[in-house]
Amino acid sequence: MITIGWREWGHLPALGISNIHMKVDTGAKTSCLHAFQLEPFMKEGEEWLRIFVHPKQESLEEHICEARVYDKREVTDSGGHTEVRYVIKTRFVLGSFDQEVELTLTNRDTMKFRMLLGRQAMRGHFLVNPDASHLLGDVK
Repeated sequence: MITIGWREWGHLPALGISNIHMKVDTGAKTSCLHAFQLEPFMKEGEEWLRIFVHPKQESLEEHICEARVYDKREVTDSGGHTEVRYVIKTRFVLGSFDQEVELTLTNRDTMKFRMLLGRQAMRGHFLVNPDASHLLGDVK
């Protein structure tokens, strides 16, 4: 098991996103990525999304990537609000961890972190030290 802090730097190489600052959230079932705009489109008979992301906190720098839609789910946020979110599967790298994870997509412009790492991605791989930050290193 890898010990991580309550916040870490991760990478989503298939989406072209590196050094995304994430909150490790044991209260969230599924991991979540900030997307301020989504454009569904069809590709080879499958539903895909063009995903518009502000990958850096407190920055309006835009990054546009694409991913196949894996699912759509009702998700209840920490404020008790329920919404239907797109779900994608993509490669996620955190330290020596390098696997495909599920990410829901929602606008997190008002939130401090652009990504939440949820329990499904952590299960069996990570232990969380809530007193520590960036145990796997600072921005790479």
